[in-house]
Amino acid sequence: MMCLKSVLLLVVLGTLLSSVLSTATDEPTSANPTTPAPTCADMSGSDCDKCLSIPGGKCFYCSTENKCADYPVGDIFPTKDCKLKNARWGTCKINFQALLISMGVIAGIILIAITYCVCRCCCCKSNNSAKWAKEDAKVERQKEDRQLRHDQKKADRKARNDEIRRKYGLTTDDDGQYHRLEDV
Repeated sequence: MMCLKSVLLLVVLGTLLSSVLSTATDEPTSANPTTPAPTCADMSGSDCDKCLSIPGGKCFYCSTENKCADYPVGDIFPTKDCKLKNARWGTCKINFQALLISMGVIAGIILIAITYCVCRCCCCKSNNSAKWAKEDAKVERQKEDRQLRHDQKKADRKARNDEIRRKYGLTTDDDGQYHRLEDV
């Protein structure tokens, strides 16, 4: 049950992450196919939405300089051209620094959830079956001990009753009737 909840949480987080990373507008670049697609340098000086509408995530937008530039492919972060808190990539709603932090947190939550599921579903089930097997063996031993004590007490009662019968001269016939020893 917990694994199902964790999987549902992962699906919700994945949906939220994809909605954050999706671009705000998906405008067609041109109605005429012969016109070349605009580049990041062409969009420099425009607003954030126009800069990030170029398909493929090739551009990032620096809000302090109103500059649209090619994303530095060789570097992981565009820190040479713009500070992380001013850089926008993928969406204009969230800056690059917050995007990195939120993606790190979501990745951490996903790893914790997967680790929890593996531990809970795999490790605990095998321990539970071993635990129940031990419990069943213990109950079976206790049952056998009770049966042995019962049989021992029954044998003691029978011996005591037989001794009392001999003392008073009562014996049993094959038909199960008691007679005095003198009558026989």
